[in-house]
Amino acid sequence: MPPPIEVLRAPDGVLAYAIPQSPESLPPVTPRDLEFAWDRARDAATAERWGPPRRLLFRREDGTAQEMVLADADAACWAEAVDGMLGLGTLAGLSLCLRLLALVEVMSRARWLMGLYSMTSHGIELHPELLRAAAAMPLDAAARFDETGLRRLLSRTIPSGASAP
Repeated sequence: MPPPIEVLRAPDGVLAYAIPQSPESLPPVTPRDLEFAWDRARDAATAERWGPPRRLLFRREDGTAQEMVLADADAACWAEAVDGMLGLGTLAGLSLCLRLLALVEVMSRARWLMGLYSMTSHGIELHPELLRAAAAMPLDAAARFDETGLRRLLSRTIPSGASAP
């Protein structure tokens, strides 16, 4: 079992996390938790609960450090929502947060995913297979999803011509 994540608040209000492993080795999450986090993050954004910036310091297998900063207001808001759910001081909470952010990021650039989510009066609704893939697929070193791997994974589970609910 890896050592716990250390969390400190800097004098400028930034929350700093010392994470004993790399983004690629974070555990999978459940699709249900990912969907719940998506809904909580949407609620937090609507309520303008922005949250502080966060500095993530990962320890790579070779002992080197890798830094990631969540300073964007939307990313900080979504991180705040997940922190209130599971706590970003846990591997499960951190993995959930980074998968949520990776999902938003890949949806913004991968136009082929448009059939796997829909816009409704309540916001974006995600197809169950997209949630399953995002919950299980490993993150890359930049804490993102590999688009080619995601396409390959989804092509095995989504019938041709299927669309989001």
